Amino acid sequence: METALNIEDKRKNLKIEYKQLLEEAYNLSQTDSAMSDVFEFSAIQLLNEINQLKYLNREPISNLDL
Repeated sequence: METALNIEDKRKNLKIEYKQLLEEAYNLSQTDSAMSDVFEFSAIQLLNEINQLKYLNREPISNLDL
């Protein structure tokens, strides 16, 4: 249970960082497209990590009501 809480905390922190990167990429999109692309790429990598943590934190099949 503790591990699930750690995963959820890390996912929340990564989500905050992801939103900040996207905002920074948007703000730079008109003035510096190269830096905007770098921020967007970093955000995509974070989103991938967020999705992996979401997958790890899913409910086990044995607990699902079918």
